[in-house]
Amino acid sequence: MNKKVLVVDDDDVVRHTVKRILEEFGFEVTSVNSGQACIETLKQGFNGLILMDIVMPQMDGWETIEEMIKTGNTEHNIICMLTGQETPDEKMDQFKEYVLDYIKKPFKNNELVAIVKQYLSYL
Repeated sequence: MNKKVLVVDDDDVVRHTVKRILEEFGFEVTSVNSGQACIETLKQGFNGLILMDIVMPQMDGWETIEEMIKTGNTEHNIICMLTGQETPDEKMDQFKEYVLDYIKKPFKNNELVAIVKQYLSYL
């Protein structure tokens, strides 16, 4: 099973927390603080599960996914939105072909680990 996870979030605490939780369970976690850094990481060959925040400066999560589609970086990757927004916004419908899930912050650690295990088993 692929064990690679990319956490894309502009909040340092969220990135650090998710990384620490997942690494405790043996996942290989890369974390970046922007959509642009996500695109660069994908260009370097990352393939795995992407946990993507929606609200980020410069390039939000939806714009990042648009760029991923344009550059062909959606193949061999699973995208889950990891966000503080209460409910999915209208863009979720637009990207339902590319986004597997919508995980709301705050989350329970064991639930996050279970979701990550499940989705990585698809790769």
